[in-house]
Amino acid sequence: MRGFVVLPKRWIVERFFAHLMRTRRLVRDFERRTASAEAMVYWSMTLLMTRRLARPGPGRG
Repeated sequence: MRGFVVLPKRWIVERFFAHLMRTRRLVRDFERRTASAEAMVYWSMTLLMTRRLARPGPGRG
């Protein structure tokens, strides 16, 4: 193949990293323990999911 080909799995990973980078504490490697970094990832994903659940969708009026 020639030219640019979109890889669908890559977009999923890049979107995930973009959501993590919105949480400023995860932009740099400030965490000393992996447990605290993991907690920040969970916190960031919780914020994302609550925003998605709170916004009105097409069937929610």
